[in-house]
Amino acid sequence: MRKFLNILLKSVLTLLLILMVFAGVILVLDDRRTSYLEPEGHPEVEETSWLITHVNVIPMDRDTVLTDHSVLIKNGRIAQVAPDITTANYPVIDGENAYLMPGLTDMHVHVWDQYELGLYLANGVTTVRNLWGRPFHLKLKKQIGEGKLLSPQFFTSGPKLTGPEFIGDDNTNLHSPEEAREIVKKTYEQGYDLIKTYYGLPEAYFDAILEESQVYDLDIAAHTSNKVDYAYHFNPQIKTIEHAEDIVQQGLNYTLDTVKLKELVAGFAEAEGTSFCPTLIVYYNIYNMLTQEGILDSSAVGLMNPMIRKVDSKAQYDRWANTKRADPGITEKIKVQHEFHLMAVKALHDAGVNIVCGSDAGIGITAPGEAIHDELAFYREAGLSPYEVLRTATANPSQVHDFLRETGTVQQGKRADLLLLDENPLIHPETLQHARWVMVGGRKLNRDLLSEFEAKAMNRKNLFPSLLRYAGYLWEK
Repeated sequence: MRKFLNILLKSVLTLLLILMVFAGVILVLDDRRTSYLEPEGHPEVEETSWLITHVNVIPMDRDTVLTDHSVLIKNGRIAQVAPDITTANYPVIDGENAYLMPGLTDMHVHVWDQYELGLYLANGVTTVRNLWGRPFHLKLKKQIGEGKLLSPQFFTSGPKLTGPEFIGDDNTNLHSPEEAREIVKKTYEQGYDLIKTYYGLPEAYFDAILEESQVYDLDIAAHTSNKVDYAYHFNPQIKTIEHAEDIVQQGLNYTLDTVKLKELVAGFAEAEGTSFCPTLIVYYNIYNMLTQEGILDSSAVGLMNPMIRKVDSKAQYDRWANTKRADPGITEKIKVQHEFHLMAVKALHDAGVNIVCGSDAGIGITAPGEAIHDELAFYREAGLSPYEVLRTATANPSQVHDFLRETGTVQQGKRADLLLLDENPLIHPETLQHARWVMVGGRKLNRDLLSEFEAKAMNRKNLFPSLLRYAGYLWEK
């Protein structure tokens, strides 16, 4: 019997080893499929020093256009912005009277694979803040930091922190304040950039997270918890509060009460150092799912990670289709609440709250890269001026975290994360979707290359590698 058990154990171990090797090969092959994001494959992007001439600069530190200017870039940083710069030491880019502005920042994304990095660049996004971190994201962050991938700047929170009741394989459930402190320490030691708090955190747990985050100088992005008042989140350690729908669902107890909204806005305006990230498009996509037949076959959904398409996109579509059958009035309710969100964003902005653009891309049917343009369009619809809208994705995010200070404006000393646009985006915002070129850390990516990034990501076949990465997250969890 013992001999049989030893043979069985050896067989099982051998099988596990084979499966591990097979999984490793699958992941390596998937990484090779995104080798088009490696700088070595594109000699034209290796240069990081330039003299850009004859451009109309939209600096975004103030509401102006600097006509016919030059911008000197040295080793990936802006060295000078002036009407005329003369030097023979750097390759020259003739801007041909186009418009130069900072790259866009998306403050709320969910990245599932490397393909999405190219999608963000193709849409002018040069910085992303990933708000559900896993070990895969730390590896990705390291590769990007070492310059091994053409990518937006990449910052990531740790795992989503919830209380003991809010069960889900994508949540890190905490069962005591002491455990909350330990997970904050672990998040810091592992190298994540910030903490992500989520629904279901009791006050004692939240207090522990706030205190321990201060010890390790970790900022917090908060999806509001139903276990505390909305106003509880007005804390200097909480740098952004996410989601306009939670103003209604948490702050106003599922009502569209304009009087209570004014009170909430006043409290928000008095908060020290807390910005608001509306993510309007991800909520509006509920309306799109309710009104657009065949939306799961749309080009936008074709840009989603295949694991998300098969699991989350389909589940959300089915959920709302079933809701519509049970409640035919749900479509109008969603539309009315969306319009309330627009009003809330304008009220917060008018009260002086720092609005930062976030799309919540990567879940449901909200496509990486493309969604930021829909988000910005809603801010225009809400009543922000064209300049104020652009600030939400440029200068405003740079005021949130220390790690974003070097982004968001065209000024001496800032990173050379730039867009060259055929038209003035303050007048023609649609031009943001088709930059002539995108520069990230001084590396210039032409439109043909950016279009290739989009084509490579469309309807990609990396379901199994994505499942393996997710399984690895569950194993470490």
